[in-house]
Amino acid sequence: MPDLESVPVLHHIAVQTDNLDNSISWYEDFFGGRLTWATDVFSDLTVSRLPGVVRMAELAVGAAHFHLFERGTPAERRAAPDAPRFQHVCLAVETPAELRTWRSRWLELSGSHRYAFVDPEQPTEIVTDAQGTQSFYCLDVNGLEFEFTCIGGAVGENA
Repeated sequence: MPDLESVPVLHHIAVQTDNLDNSISWYEDFFGGRLTWATDVFSDLTVSRLPGVVRMAELAVGAAHFHLFERGTPAERRAAPDAPRFQHVCLAVETPAELRTWRSRWLELSGSHRYAFVDPEQPTEIVTDAQGTQSFYCLDVNGLEFEFTCIGGAVGENA
């Protein structure tokens, strides 16, 4: 079991949108969100998790963050009205070592065969982006995607 002092905190909720500019404005006006960054350059891991991603922005609302993203061309972005727009929940930990602990915990539970997984996909490797942020993705038993991240972790300390 993970050390109880290694409790992840909610970092962000990822939401797919058909119109990034419209969504940014809405999150600013409705939640009082503050745009903290926007990008159209993505790591291989991001592209593998969000195929066709073209733009992404983060809005901070207090301690929580929303990662809003668009995929593909305008015609490809239009999903059925009842299609889910939720993509994943991100939990932040304080150290790169905690990332390894959480990833190992997932592997341990999966290997115990005590749980039935809707999707048996293994967690991704831990990767480090250009800003030093480390993260990995995993699925819960229902197929809900979680990202675990260490913001600005020690760049030299990889999994």
